Amino acid sequence: MSAIDFSDPATVAFLTDALTAARVAGVEISRPDGQLRIVISREGGARISGQKRTPRASGSAPEVVKAPMAGHFCAEHPAAVTPQTLPRFVSDASVLGFIRVGHVLLPLRGGRSGVLTRLLVEPDDLVGFGDPLFEIELPS
Repeated sequence: MSAIDFSDPATVAFLTDALTAARVAGVEISRPDGQLRIVISREGGARISGQKRTPRASGSAPEVVKAPMAGHFCAEHPAAVTPQTLPRFVSDASVLGFIRVGHVLLPLRGGRSGVLTRLLVEPDDLVGFGDPLFEIELPS
């Protein structure tokens, strides 16, 4: 039996639809290299989150924010009126962009405070699990 690719947007969308149809509250899938969590809300929407487990490197190199799952990259919320500009200061809780899978948007947070200096992908690009998305220069 071949392994299921949980970073594939079609697989995540299928799982989300199946969980919604079955009225299941959610599922969490953990592997040594990462984790996928899908939580279905009572209104029928879903919250999807993922984590890739990688060691943090120290030094002066910029922190690279990677995609927690596969999907289409959105640099800003589709309803945003003002486009975001670079460089800009971000906190560890700032939403840097989104991963879109079907109608679901997963907010992307850098987890670090610093200056968001570089966008590594284009809006609406299809990205895979672990693909580099942003660079953040950390304060020294």
